[in-house]
Amino acid sequence: MSPIISKNIRIRCPGNFIVGEYSVIDDFSYFSTKVRVGKCSHLASGCSIAGGKEWQFTLGDYSSLSSGVKVWCASDDFANDIVTIIPPQVFEIIGEVKNNFITGDVRIGNFTAVGANTVIMPANDIPEGVVIGALSFVTPNYKFKPWSVYAGIPLRFIKKRNRKNVLRQVKLIEKCLENKL
Repeated sequence: MSPIISKNIRIRCPGNFIVGEYSVIDDFSYFSTKVRVGKCSHLASGCSIAGGKEWQFTLGDYSSLSSGVKVWCASDDFANDIVTIIPPQVFEIIGEVKNNFITGDVRIGNFTAVGANTVIMPANDIPEGVVIGALSFVTPNYKFKPWSVYAGIPLRFIKKRNRKNVLRQVKLIEKCLENKL
């Protein structure tokens, strides 16, 4: 089945916007990076995936972002640089002004979930089975362990996730989709 993609979203790199079967992208979401969403995945209303066309955001199969999640593949360094848009003619005359960008692809693996209003900074590889609780803040290059639950500010490990049960549920869904039930 084709994905369901709201007409009320903004895609700045439409040539690099790929959404898998059975996935849903809800209203008022914004995308300014290359985007790849797996099958049976969901981006709820008001998600923002930003950072520019140089960077890739990937959401695995059977995964979800709750409402209001913000994912940054590029960010200014607020402590060391000016935080503003630089007019194009400045680049032509003096070149790059800012020199402390925080950048990197964000990959969120299969069987993952991110709770409402969480912020994920650049250069994160969130492995299979990880769940991040609502209102959390993920710093750049955070080191996750697969099949774990994290939450908070600062982000911290909460407990292990029930991998066996989640994978059992995925098998049931896949059998049903293959008409084997």
